[in-house]
Amino acid sequence: MAGVLPITRQIARSVQENKRASHDLCVSEVSDCLIFDRHGVCKTFSSLFQHNKAIIVFVRNFLCYTCKEYVEDLGKIPQQMLQESNVRLVVIGQSSWRHIEAFCSLTGYSHEIYVDPERQIYKKLGMRRGETFMETPSSSPHVKSGLVIGNLRSVWRAVNSPAFDFQGDPLQQGGALIVGPAPEVHFAHFDMNRLDHMPINWLLQLAGLQTLDFSGSHKIIHI
Repeated sequence: MAGVLPITRQIARSVQENKRASHDLCVSEVSDCLIFDRHGVCKTFSSLFQHNKAIIVFVRNFLCYTCKEYVEDLGKIPQQMLQESNVRLVVIGQSSWRHIEAFCSLTGYSHEIYVDPERQIYKKLGMRRGETFMETPSSSPHVKSGLVIGNLRSVWRAVNSPAFDFQGDPLQQGGALIVGPAPEVHFAHFDMNRLDHMPINWLLQLAGLQTLDFSGSHKIIHI
C-alpha cells in the first residue's frame, strides 16, 4: 500500500489550486483547425468534442523525455473506463504525422493521437513558447528520469530517428483541456515548463472518471 500514498495525497488536494480560467478560453476560433492522424488523414479539431467530453493533452514534442514518460502513463488508462463514461482521451503533438507511429510504439500509448504540425492550435490558444520556472521547482509524478539522463535519451532518439529532426518546436510548451460536448471548456491548463504537466489523476477526476494508481499497476483508487 505504500506506493499508493503519494497519489492519494496528491488528488486529495484541491484541484482548484491549479485550475486556469477556463471560462475565458474560447475553442470556437480553433474549431476548424486541421489535425492529422498517423496515416496523414486530416480532421477538424472540433470533431474531437462535438458529441462527447474529451480530455485533450498537448505535448511539447515527441522527443521530449518528460512528454514520453507522461504519455506512457496516459497509455495505462483502460479504454473500457473511457468508453463506459463516453470520454475520449486524445494526445496532440506538433511534429509531422510520420512520427506518430514510432512514438506510440515507444510509449505503448494506444488511445487517440494527432498532430498539429503548424502549431496553429497551440498558437491560437496561447500556449507558451519557452519555459518559465517558479521559485519552487515544478515536479511531475509521471516523470521518472532526471534532466541529464532524460536529455541524453532524447538526443539519442533524435540521432537514431529515420528523419533527424526535433519532432516539433523544442521551445513549444503544451497543456491540457477538458472540453465538450460542443465547445464548452470545463478545464484548461497551460504548461509553464517541461515538468508542469497536469497530474493525470486530476484530469480524470475533473472529467468525472475514477483515479488510477500509476505506480506500476492499473488499480483504480476509490476516494
